[in-house]
Amino acid sequence: MKTTVYNNLLAFQTVTAANRTNGTVNGTSVNLWAHTVGRQKFGGAMALVQTGTITDGTHTVEIQHSDDNSSFTAVPDAELQGTEPAIAAANDNVIYEVGYTGTKQYLRVAVVTSGATTGGTFGAVLLLGLPRRFPVAHS
Repeated sequence: MKTTVYNNLLAFQTVTAANRTNGTVNGTSVNLWAHTVGRQKFGGAMALVQTGTITDGTHTVEIQHSDDNSSFTAVPDAELQGTEPAIAAANDNVIYEVGYTGTKQYLRVAVVTSGATTGGTFGAVLLLGLPRRFPVAHS
């Protein structure tokens, strides 16, 4: 079998792309250790946050992890590659990449929006990689 990116990564939506104003959105969690697709275990992940039009406010992205899929905490900076963005009006149509090197089982993206009247459009995807078994099963 040919080694390709498709055979080594799975993508999962964590924050649905939508226009958001003030408040917090906690993304859907993803299980890195035993995902339902092929019961695969992954050794790493990367969050991709994509913006559309950002009219105002600050949209602060935080990568969170958990051992039990219930109590989520912010991932320490030492377990991240890249910087979690604070998205503002000058950040239209940008893709941000933040790698995760931690060891917790569950991962999600959370975004806090403040100071917004009309807000902005954004969403986030988690890419799971470094699979224990190759190739990964896609649904």
